[in-house]
Amino acid sequence: MKRFWTQGRVYPEKHYVVSRADELADFVTRLKEGRYIVLFAPRQTGKTTFFRWALEKLEEEEPLYFPIHLDFQVFVDIEPAPFYGYLCEDICLAMKEEFQRRGIVLSDALTRFLEDSQITDHVSMRGFFRHLARLLNPEKAGSVEKSEEALRVVIIIDEFDGIPLGAVRGFLHALRQIYLSDAVSRCPYSVGIVGVKSLTQLNYDRTISPFNIQDEFALPNFTRAQVEELLGQYTEEAGQTFASEVIENVHKQTAGQPVLVNRLAQILTEEMDIPKTTPIDMQHFSKAHWRILRERNVNIQHLTTNVRRDARFERRLMQIASYDEGVEFDWDDDIISELATYGVIVAGEDGMCEIANPIYLYRILRTFKPPRNGLEGEYYPQDTGNGYRDCLTPEGRIDMEQLLNNFQDFIARVGFRLLHVPQKPKEYVGQHLLFAYLDQVVRQVQGVMHLEVQTGRGRIDLLVNHRNRKYIVETKIWQGEKSYREGIAQLAAYLTLERVTEGYYVVFDHRAKPQPRVTTETLDGLTIRSYVIPVMQERPSSV
Repeated sequence: MKRFWTQGRVYPEKHYVVSRADELADFVTRLKEGRYIVLFAPRQTGKTTFFRWALEKLEEEEPLYFPIHLDFQVFVDIEPAPFYGYLCEDICLAMKEEFQRRGIVLSDALTRFLEDSQITDHVSMRGFFRHLARLLNPEKAGSVEKSEEALRVVIIIDEFDGIPLGAVRGFLHALRQIYLSDAVSRCPYSVGIVGVKSLTQLNYDRTISPFNIQDEFALPNFTRAQVEELLGQYTEEAGQTFASEVIENVHKQTAGQPVLVNRLAQILTEEMDIPKTTPIDMQHFSKAHWRILRERNVNIQHLTTNVRRDARFERRLMQIASYDEGVEFDWDDDIISELATYGVIVAGEDGMCEIANPIYLYRILRTFKPPRNGLEGEYYPQDTGNGYRDCLTPEGRIDMEQLLNNFQDFIARVGFRLLHVPQKPKEYVGQHLLFAYLDQVVRQVQGVMHLEVQTGRGRIDLLVNHRNRKYIVETKIWQGEKSYREGIAQLAAYLTLERVTEGYYVVFDHRAKPQPRVTTETLDGLTIRSYVIPVMQERPSSV
């Protein structure tokens, strides 16, 4: 049987794959039109696999197109001079192997050229391609019978940001001059530059635009239909079906991120020992989801490592998640640029920043969860000594109202000591502590908590599953009475969507003179328990 795959390139004969037929057709059309294309996207989004497929499809449809795949990752940390030398070796070797694979006998002149050529800088690189263009004339090379057309070289450069910084400016200038030459005979005819960092992040001289001729190409995450296509391949082979709600939630929780989609599918089909005769339902999904939220796979390790790179990232990420007005997506903002490069945030349809997917948001909150600081021992009142058990019903179910009442009391009990939570932006301490508090309780009672990222900003929705019951807690930062009331309406709409009749709304008030409140109201048959919890921002005067 084939497998879902998360470790590098995928192969259709071994793995379940999303065909990406529309994206491939679009990209190949651009290559045929001789465009110079750039794509910069986070790691583990399927770029390498996609572009190898594109070159294979191009050659299949147009035999006169001659594809070369290069990888610049190996060139990181070397100087420009040896870079150009190794580049020449790689191009010549790739061409020899491609001619041999096609069974083409090289002319003596072309053979000598590939054996003796040297590239020492961007100027000699331009000369190399000029000479190569002349030698690839089919009549001279004897490689194509009864054709007056020349072979058209197409180069895909993977991991382009591995290029030595000292070589970037000249390399791009040379490509630009080649592109602006005769469109029919130019070599390379088409170029694809693929990497993680954008050209503007490679620190070349920004007073010029050496590559202002590029055609940008976006490789999106899987759509809902593509997730269904991927899982459907397994169903067709193994006979085991997925409930439509499972497919919907796989896409919603991952936002179609390829590695996360495949990892959830791996857990469900390979690691949970679900009999193949049993359909995969939401109970199975909840267990798989809980596992991916907790495990340390490579994709999650990249995420947590990247969000720790800069102390400023935490504040910006919490601004994106917590404030109604959000944060504008701006490539010229260094923090936004870095977070987008790492795949942590994306641009929403309205041009504002969004966390890439709910799984990432959950792991971000866990990453920035306050370290042990002595407050954990005061989560619960000391008079009973029962800890979290006081927040359970006699039947052993979670009493969410009591749990949140206790949290409100906890914030009041610890008072100004909230200011000593180490290295935490003060306006987000309340949300961090609520997440940590609920996360701990839910684990102790063997429940599952995850996040739901809704359309719009300014809210973090915590969804707890325990004993086949859902509890929904929405959190916000106080931004005025209007925002407060809008939040209640948003929560009501979400409760209806999730078919839950009770919800909980926690708003943290950081004003100098906060106004605490606790209310319970009924809205369209839904019961909403609301808390406005003051969070101390200054230590009280001792005078």
